[in-house]
Amino acid sequence: MVNRKELDPDSSPTAAFGERLRRLRDGRGWTQDELGERIGCTGSHISAVETGRRPPTRQFAASADRVFATGDKFERQSLAVRQTALLEGFPEYVGHEGRAVEIRLFELGIIPGLLQTPEYAAAIATGAVRRGAITEQQAEDRLTLLARRQASLERSPAPLVYAVLDESCIRRPVGGPVVMASQLERLVAFAELPSTVLQIAPYDLGERRSFDLPIRLITLPDRSMVAYAESAAQGHLDRDSRVVLTMSTAYHQLQAEAASQAASVAMISQLRKGTP
Repeated sequence: MVNRKELDPDSSPTAAFGERLRRLRDGRGWTQDELGERIGCTGSHISAVETGRRPPTRQFAASADRVFATGDKFERQSLAVRQTALLEGFPEYVGHEGRAVEIRLFELGIIPGLLQTPEYAAAIATGAVRRGAITEQQAEDRLTLLARRQASLERSPAPLVYAVLDESCIRRPVGGPVVMASQLERLVAFAELPSTVLQIAPYDLGERRSFDLPIRLITLPDRSMVAYAESAAQGHLDRDSRVVLTMSTAYHQLQAEAASQAASVAMISQLRKGTP
């Protein structure tokens, strides 16, 4: 079959769910549209679940169990998907990120995952476990996914990555002085890459800062764009060209208002002098 995406059920609970759904559908000889009619959704929805671009809801899983007479296997798998502690829309965003030609990031409070050192990322995950926000297994899953995302940036040709960090990202201590010093060094090294631009949005930007929440803008190989924004409780992926264009314009305005890369690196280096 042309352009049929290969599925790795060991990569994540979402992928395992999609692989089982496709395998059983293939065994029945049904198309995605035919399965969609039986479950009560569109064929494109089936495609998105099979390829991990859309996580299965509990209702979807229960319907799949009914259609395939699998008891509660799909429903139990969907519970594992929900327990990965990833916000809605994020798994699909990660899929786009892995093939993007341009990635634009804005972050508040913490360094963006793609720019984190392993020690910094581990400190963030450990903090979430201590607060009871996630389990230790979920923390391990997050770190594994993050390592895979970071490795994907090393593909050739490498995507262009633009990162604007609120000043709070570099001033909030995470993991202690040694971890923070290494993280600041990582930012400076990131800025020196030929395919990256790093800027700091200083506190005194005030009301001129375009965003109050973290956002990510992805440009795909066909030059289409998607936007992903999140709060502490939920994430949202948007493909509506009008919404994406508005966010893209706001991002360019933010880049114009933020400190230049040279000034940003100087700020980070000055802050680094106060760490071991």
